[in-house]
Amino acid sequence: MAPISVGDVIPDGTLSYFDENDDQQKVSIHSLAVGKKVILFGVPGAFTPTCSLKHVPGFIEKAEELKSKGVDEILLISVNDPFVMKAWAKTYPDNKHVKFLADGSATYTHALGLELDLSEKGLGTRSRRFALLVDDLKVKVANIESGGEFTVSSAEDILKAL
Repeated sequence: MAPISVGDVIPDGTLSYFDENDDQQKVSIHSLAVGKKVILFGVPGAFTPTCSLKHVPGFIEKAEELKSKGVDEILLISVNDPFVMKAWAKTYPDNKHVKFLADGSATYTHALGLELDLSEKGLGTRSRRFALLVDDLKVKVANIESGGEFTVSSAEDILKAL
């Protein structure tokens, strides 16, 4: 399947997260994105160095600036279970705007065409690193990394597009 690209409508899918009361919730991506400007960004794995030290902190640090430019939601997706995503989210106590969404079986990642086979490294199917700017379900910017790179999918890259 070809990766999602500019002009495409994002597929719907159900992902999990833990809310502020520590209750597990399931949410439809379309319910979070319809009629809104959202950033959907994906990382290969929770607690991994580039994801934890660069990619996620960039969106947390730039969240207010992104919101001031009209972004309604900042959604992080990773192929991890919701309990891992909850534990990972708690390592960012200053986070107020990035929602950590679990795609435990990579179903949504496959629907986006952004899966990455890391079986050789013992990690199974993961997500490619990416950042999408979506306006009312339509992809306006699709910054998708090659391999393990981190060159086009940062918060700064999305800010340049706003």
